[in-house]
Amino acid sequence: MEELGQEHFYNIGVSYKKAEAEIRGKFSVSIENQIALLKAAKTRGVTSIFIISTCNRTEIFGFAKRPCLLIELLCDFSEGSVKEFNTICSIQKDKEAVHHLFRIGTGLDSQILGDYEIVGQLKYAYKLAKKIKTTNAYTERLVNCVLQASKRVKNETKLSSGTTSVSYAAVQYIIKNLPDYNTKNILVFGLGKMGRHTCKNLAEYTENKSVCLINRTQEKTTEFIKEHPSIKKSLIENLSAEIKKAAVLIVSTGADKPTITKEHIGSKQELLILDLSMPENVSKEVNEFKNVSIVNIDELSKITDETLAVRLNEVPFAEAIIETHKAEFKEWLNHRRFTPAIAALKQSLENIKNDEISFQKKKITGFDESQAEILTSRFIQKITTQFVKHLKDEETSVSQSLQVINKVFKS
Repeated sequence: MEELGQEHFYNIGVSYKKAEAEIRGKFSVSIENQIALLKAAKTRGVTSIFIISTCNRTEIFGFAKRPCLLIELLCDFSEGSVKEFNTICSIQKDKEAVHHLFRIGTGLDSQILGDYEIVGQLKYAYKLAKKIKTTNAYTERLVNCVLQASKRVKNETKLSSGTTSVSYAAVQYIIKNLPDYNTKNILVFGLGKMGRHTCKNLAEYTENKSVCLINRTQEKTTEFIKEHPSIKKSLIENLSAEIKKAAVLIVSTGADKPTITKEHIGSKQELLILDLSMPENVSKEVNEFKNVSIVNIDELSKITDETLAVRLNEVPFAEAIIETHKAEFKEWLNHRRFTPAIAALKQSLENIKNDEISFQKKKITGFDESQAEILTSRFIQKITTQFVKHLKDEETSVSQSLQVINKVFKS
């Protein structure tokens, strides 16, 4: 039975399942806003909250009396509205929210099955929440169980076998759709995780020697080029000039607003743009150019190969691992929830036992106190065992049960 005003563990968010890249971009939350959101949560009656914001999803997990408190936080710190959220949202509570986090953390809910980039993002999200002090023992234990399950799925199954990721798909798209791709100028703009992986995949899966890299932070570019000498570098000031020379532009910046506009592109230029950013970093007006093709994350994620067939076969094994760790978490949670109720009942019964033994010692000559102690202790153990079974019923309210104990045994 649900109690009035009781807090529940909720998950609210948007993901690739219901929302296209453009709408997901509206609900994307920058690092600065993630910090502001967590701090604001403390003042709005939301406890133990963390947020994951990636190219495929923005998800909030936290304790609240109503999920609308989490939804309002998301809309206040993103470009999305409550009305838009309601059309593409996902809301889960308690068991369902826990199960959803396990699926996210093990790669089962990734847009490309088995993509484990989300694990690093989950670790970062929780580390940030811990730093701002918006975590509790429940979320600490839950996230640790999810990460343990994730590690086992990665090590004990083939769910992440082969090379399948958005950055890999981007390079495969170029290979399949661009004739003479090895001789074309390719420009990579942005050196985040996606940009680095794309550059590495270009070096590994193509023989193109005309890959150029531009990043706003010059030091990062210099360091990366040292490890990958086949890739050239250029300055941010030369962005327009480099784009006009390119046949392919790969955009992987982390900006909140479009970084590529019409002004960057020649009016008659033939150009393939792969936008790996979230929110999308290529302005919509670029679509006005007839010779420019723009491909976003969602389109790239549809690229599959035989690797995914192997991964699909591994799903049952991954789910079995998840169930094991969910059971461990539930056992810990039950112990934590039941301990006060069981302790209260035991104490009440112990008090009755002690009073009764004291009374019988005075009343009965030759009263065997040790035998009475053994007998009554067994009774108490059997009663508390039955009470634990009662509490484990999912319909049982622990706090209501405590109230009953207090009422019945109140002296």
